Amino acid sequence: MKFNEDSRVKIPAILHLMRLGYSYIPTIAQTRNESTNIFSAIFLESIKKINPSISDDDISRKLDEINLELDYEDLGRHFYDSLTATSGIKLIDFKNFDLNSFHVTTELTYKNGEEEFRPDITLLINGMPIAFIEVKKPNNKEGVLAERKRINTRFKNKHFRKFANITQLMVFSNNMEYEDGVVEPIFGAYYATAAYNDLQFNYFREDEDYPVKGKLLPIIEDWENVVLKDTHYLAIKHSPEFITNKRADTPTNRILTSLFSRERLAFILKYTIAYVEEEKGLEKHIMRYPQMFATKAIVKKLDDGQNKGIIWHTQGSGKTALAYYNVKHLTDYFQQKGIIPKFYFIVDRIDLLIQASTEFSNRGLKVNTVNSKQEFVLDIQKIGAIQNNDGKPEITVVNIQKFTEDAVAITSVNYDIHIQRIYFLDEAHRSYNPKGNYLANLINSDKNAIKIALTGTPLLKEVAIEYDSKLLFGNYFHKYYYNMSIADGYTLRLIREEIEGNFKIRMGEVMDQIKVLKGDIPKSKIYAHDQFIRPLLNYITKDLVDFRRAQNDHTLGGMVVCDSAEQAKNLFRYFEEKYGEQETSVSKMAAEPRIYYGKPDSKLTAALILHDENDKTIRKDLISAYKQGKIDVLFVYNMLLTGFDAKRLKKLYLTRVIKDHNLLQTLTRVNRPYKNYRYGYVVDFADITTAFDRTNKMYFDELQEQLGDEMNMYSHLFKSADEIREEMEEIKNILFHFDTENKELFSQQIQQITDKKQLIELVKALRTVKELKNLIALNGYEELKGLNDFELMNRLLLEAQNRLDNLNFLESIGNDETTNNLINTALEDIVFQFIKVSESELILADQLKNELRKTRESLQNNFDQQDAEFVSLREELERIFKNKNLSEITQNDMKDNIYLLRKIYDQAKELNRKNALIKAKYQQDEKYARIHKRLVEKGSLNAKELQLHQALMVVKTEADNQLMNNENILENEAYFTRYIMQLVAKEFVQKQKILLDFATTTNINNLIVQEYFQQYAGNRR
Repeated sequence: MKFNEDSRVKIPAILHLMRLGYSYIPTIAQTRNESTNIFSAIFLESIKKINPSISDDDISRKLDEINLELDYEDLGRHFYDSLTATSGIKLIDFKNFDLNSFHVTTELTYKNGEEEFRPDITLLINGMPIAFIEVKKPNNKEGVLAERKRINTRFKNKHFRKFANITQLMVFSNNMEYEDGVVEPIFGAYYATAAYNDLQFNYFREDEDYPVKGKLLPIIEDWENVVLKDTHYLAIKHSPEFITNKRADTPTNRILTSLFSRERLAFILKYTIAYVEEEKGLEKHIMRYPQMFATKAIVKKLDDGQNKGIIWHTQGSGKTALAYYNVKHLTDYFQQKGIIPKFYFIVDRIDLLIQASTEFSNRGLKVNTVNSKQEFVLDIQKIGAIQNNDGKPEITVVNIQKFTEDAVAITSVNYDIHIQRIYFLDEAHRSYNPKGNYLANLINSDKNAIKIALTGTPLLKEVAIEYDSKLLFGNYFHKYYYNMSIADGYTLRLIREEIEGNFKIRMGEVMDQIKVLKGDIPKSKIYAHDQFIRPLLNYITKDLVDFRRAQNDHTLGGMVVCDSAEQAKNLFRYFEEKYGEQETSVSKMAAEPRIYYGKPDSKLTAALILHDENDKTIRKDLISAYKQGKIDVLFVYNMLLTGFDAKRLKKLYLTRVIKDHNLLQTLTRVNRPYKNYRYGYVVDFADITTAFDRTNKMYFDELQEQLGDEMNMYSHLFKSADEIREEMEEIKNILFHFDTENKELFSQQIQQITDKKQLIELVKALRTVKELKNLIALNGYEELKGLNDFELMNRLLLEAQNRLDNLNFLESIGNDETTNNLINTALEDIVFQFIKVSESELILADQLKNELRKTRESLQNNFDQQDAEFVSLREELERIFKNKNLSEITQNDMKDNIYLLRKIYDQAKELNRKNALIKAKYQQDEKYARIHKRLVEKGSLNAKELQLHQALMVVKTEADNQLMNNENILENEAYFTRYIMQLVAKEFVQKQKILLDFATTTNINNLIVQEYFQQYAGNRR
């Protein structure tokens, strides 16, 4: 039996939330302030309960303040500060969390003027809508991506600013298990926090060591009846499918337990939200689940008496952010014990000190940096934890070299039992040699200090320096492996591109020539010589330009990891000569130190990042410019190989061998997810194979020791040659039947394809060719000879994708869900490709897109698709779009379509208004609103609408009561049909005195029975 998203996911989710302790608010009782969706009566009562000494007037004023705060362009930062404030009027009681009120409701309208949307489920704490849930049925066409697109569009809309600002947590689910390792999260249940532009989805996987506290309440039948009656789904109550979907272990219900059980929700609201000043503006972040469980692990270990331990979270998992979150969490943890915590973030290099300080500062911490031994002595002597006037939480970022014997001696005298120092040691796999003085001084500076070692590359038994990190820092507090981060989409696999043979031979000849000219000189000098670096730079710049062209993405950046500082300087100098504008003056160069903007045709810019090049401020500005996409290539030696996070960096050029943990750190600079890319690319001039094999074995050994039998879950960092060859063979077989040399013939061939499965397979193959382009070119896969025209491959991909989109569109026009698919496919995902003629054209395009969106949403809101007026609007919509190439319309077409769409929108809006009035008469039951309309349209009833309404309402009440009490009634269609016929005769003829002939009576009966059985079978959306 088929069911829709309401019956299969939404209603079971509501009932599950009631098991978690949420009270249901029926749709007819959604009395709230429409501008904020705060339920004022619940708010006033709840806030009074948790603030018993506050007057009602003060609470009302607080509500007014919230209304003002939600209008700010700050992603809700002011409101969040109020929500979590520890002084003044409490909006949520975090100490006694159960004292708060918890409610759930469905289809709550978020409305401002003409603009509106309705999340499937809204959760309220103390009357405030702090979370909502959007659901789709399993195996739906676009998974959860369509919902992400919609929420991005909605929250970008300033009409919805207050709703974006008040929302702290969102869940998007199509009730399916995760498909691990995909770049775009399509299937599964994901969580996010609010964003004005680009919503970030997060996986959630439970940690068996830190289970959810509390037990689920049983589902009381009265609850279920209230929800089913309010949503008009009593017909599904006893179906086996509905009973299955109510289980607590469905993907949607599992994530609801993980996030909305009370203990978890209190933790999430108070500790997992961060406002971050990023390069592109303010962002709101939420903890990833490994960070959440690592935070819980730290407290658990502290409770067990451990004061040191290691957190092994793979690169890209946010270890600096983890330290930030724990400043908040551990401050509360210790203050409950009457202890003041002081936080230190320990690094071993100046560039890392700058990076960490910037990250903490961007998240709102007051950062104290220690630049001398004397400063450290003074800092460690301070008794209080907060030294700033704003009351901001603080952290001191310090280079380990500042831990001196002087510091140890002084602190031992002024030790304060009410102070607890917490040291986060960054990159704990290196530079903390116990044979040196610095680590010993760190330990001796405060032997009672908590030491939390952070590492992403757990090479913990390095023979070279002969120490074991676990002996120094304790056992693991928490672990999050690379294979899990790939599965969760937080990091990408890498592809190593070996340099083509001819280039290797040529560079070998160059080295020999230099040796003849210069004699016996170090290799580093050879690699920095002009005769070597010129062809090297030419190769790199051509490769990056070709890579960007092949991907059709000029935002992609590169980084060259040089063999020496001298090589980096010479490569950059030659870049200046090759790409620099000849008229560039000395003064301009001084104004833009060590950054050079190339000629317009090169479209490349570069910067040099070395510890002795420019000052800290300029280096910081250059790094910022790179992250913003203003610089294309970075030349580095030792800097930026750890801790540097630029998602657009997708090409890493290695000109030297890097060993052990430094190699893994360096390689993973290109593993951050960006757009839809599946891989990061490493161009290997130095042949890192031997070094990587050694490094990989050490990593493997540590995993083997930690994982044991789970070792087979480990995925190697690089995609293997065998995997690539296998993928290439599949591509070759798929493309065999098509002409891949003539794009016109290819286009004609695919126009004949009507099988979507075949087209999807073809699109996937062409995308893989695009992604693995460099591998095919550089490694010489003979079996793919003839597929090396990658510009042609890109064009074939576009043609195949267009054909697939066309099939989707035609399918949507012809199936049972005509309007829904037409609107979602034909209107929402149009990408307009205009050649810019004037600004007015761009404005027209924006207007057209806006009208498309409004029309789509207005039509989607219509629950009666058999209405003759609605059918007419749909046909008008089809007439506009069915025969148009929407990506190539003219200005005049746009103007005409804007006018026509506005007419459709206005008519659809008016039709929705009338429908809403009728639906309200039937307690929001769409079934009976449709029945009422059909009977009025036919004109065969000699009765007034009031009489019709009174008769149908009695039928509805009686039928719903039967469904509530008799689980088998819909199993027997003949019995149910006779039962409804008796009700119709009784209420229409006997009580309302409406004269009916047999045909009209049968028609009324059939309309009612059909609505119930269609809902039962899940055919209504």
